[in-house]
Amino acid sequence: MSKKYDSNPADKPEAKLSRRKFLGAAAATATGATALGFPAIAKAAAPVSLRFQSTWPSKDIFHEYAVDFANKVNAMSGKELKIEVLPAGAVVKPFELLDAVSKGTLDGGHGVVAYWYGKNSAVALWGSGPAFGMDANMLLAWHYYGGGKELLDEIYKDLNMDVVSMLYGPMPTQPFGWFKKPVTRAEQMKGLKFRTVGLAVDMYKDMGAAVNPLPGGEIVPALDRGLLDAAEFNNASSDNLLGFPDVAKVCMLQSFHQASEQFEILFNKKKYNALNAEHKAIIKHAIEASSADMSWKAIDRYSKDYIDMSTKKGVKFYKTPDAILKKQLQSWDKIMKEKSAENPSFKKVLESMRTFAGRAARWQNDTTVDYKMAYNHFFAGRKKG
Repeated sequence: MSKKYDSNPADKPEAKLSRRKFLGAAAATATGATALGFPAIAKAAAPVSLRFQSTWPSKDIFHEYAVDFANKVNAMSGKELKIEVLPAGAVVKPFELLDAVSKGTLDGGHGVVAYWYGKNSAVALWGSGPAFGMDANMLLAWHYYGGGKELLDEIYKDLNMDVVSMLYGPMPTQPFGWFKKPVTRAEQMKGLKFRTVGLAVDMYKDMGAAVNPLPGGEIVPALDRGLLDAAEFNNASSDNLLGFPDVAKVCMLQSFHQASEQFEILFNKKKYNALNAEHKAIIKHAIEASSADMSWKAIDRYSKDYIDMSTKKGVKFYKTPDAILKKQLQSWDKIMKEKSAENPSFKKVLESMRTFAGRAARWQNDTTVDYKMAYNHFFAGRKKG
């Protein structure tokens, strides 16, 4: 009696032979793919985690800006790249951040270039002084398109700083300072125990002040204890959050000491170079996005805190007299001459900045409309509603 296969076609000899051929071919294909570097099952790379520290207290809006940047990177990378941002002092003191990032104690950080003034006075030109009439956004234009970045990288290389520096976030003009009473003459600065940083130290010293370059978180306690008579930090939101209105009721607005500052994001160079091309691109575009976002947030928050301090906390705001502003420019002339003579890097940066400002600031001054005219037209002297 012959064997039947009708009940299950797969049991037929030709079917079994066909299945053996298919399985053998599949195995050969998998082996070949592995040999060519294409594994049958791709495994995702482990997430890259980076530990950053800012130079700002956790309650300051500046630390918030640092976290905003990290959040953008984390979101854009789909959790493949994670940046954690610690506040000032969590690992190192604010003025020690550059060294800590260079040595790899931290993978990166958030601060301002002026904090490294003690290492090379030229770095303070990225923020201190009148910048030949350029605002902060124009100074960033010079940095990225006029040769500034290459000069800063050169300075860090000469200082043996193993870092990658990225600037962003143009800051509005900073106040002249917080005082116990209004300053109407430059002579009133003589002998005042005053806080500032960067080349602004030299400017206020030339005006007669005794300067102490304290980090942001230490200013208000020093004012409260009488270790300082007056101080400047940065903006309405930071000053409000740090408690300036609790220790001083007079703020002088407008100044050339830090009219064009911006933030700096630092990476340890070895850590940064180990990142893949996609992660580097994400970081670059996150910085650009953060720069715009920070500018918009600053306008919203600073204006709210400005009104809050003037209407609810008894702060009196005054415009710094033109005579004092002119005195600042005269002091800056001396600083440029002295620093250029003693520091070739300073002179090199200054000349590059001057060349760019010569055309860029002229263009801006010639083309920008007087916004104050429009504001006064709609608000000055008009009743609400």
